[in-house]
Amino acid sequence: MIKALIVEDELYIRKGLISMIQSLDKNIDIVGECESVKEAVTVTKACKPDLIFLDINLKDGIAFDFLEQVEDLSFQVIFITAYDQYALKAIKNGALDYILKPVDIEELEKAIDKVKDVSDNRQEHLKIVKQQLTENKKEHIVLRLQEGYQVIRFDMLMYCQSDKGYTTFYLDNKKSYIASKPIKEFEEQLPDELFVRTHQSYVVNLRFIDKFDKTGYIFLKSGNKIPVSTRKREEFVNRLFN
Repeated sequence: MIKALIVEDELYIRKGLISMIQSLDKNIDIVGECESVKEAVTVTKACKPDLIFLDINLKDGIAFDFLEQVEDLSFQVIFITAYDQYALKAIKNGALDYILKPVDIEELEKAIDKVKDVSDNRQEHLKIVKQQLTENKKEHIVLRLQEGYQVIRFDMLMYCQSDKGYTTFYLDNKKSYIASKPIKEFEEQLPDELFVRTHQSYVVNLRFIDKFDKTGYIFLKSGNKIPVSTRKREEFVNRLFN
């Protein structure tokens, strides 16, 4: 019997996932459900699951925060995500598999079958994952400016705006810095869990968003107004709700 834990902040997704798992009859016992990093850490320590179905975005953080806080890593991880951009990151961080939302029962079955095929060397495998997370976690980006190098902390960066091959970085301390590269080159260095591309010329930090207007504009807590292109609107709204 495989002991499994569901870590997902949306109740209807948790219940749907449990229902599909039970219908597959794969000898899996659901030992708990969680919606936050804090809960997941506590339940994992108490229940010691063999397998965790782990959502990327949780109520109080992200999946990678959970992995960093867990000491006993004797379990396998199947990531659950609504966005393809997380898939590569999930693989790089050592997931047994990942499933895109909405969950397809055939994909779920394939992922579960992998649990039975892997070796029992799970703890050593996830120790490597944890080490990679620690080594790769960046909290800033470094800009090369005419006068030298500027360190920009992600938790201070409200948004980036591109114009004619230049990108301006706007911080919450009212400072701004201009770098002579297009926004696409910087976008790849920004963490997916914090930043979203809303327009050809804008990347926004989700933590600074106050509201999204039906006219297609984001209003930041600072009062800044950021456009969301028609092409990006559906993806952006999904990011807000997830």
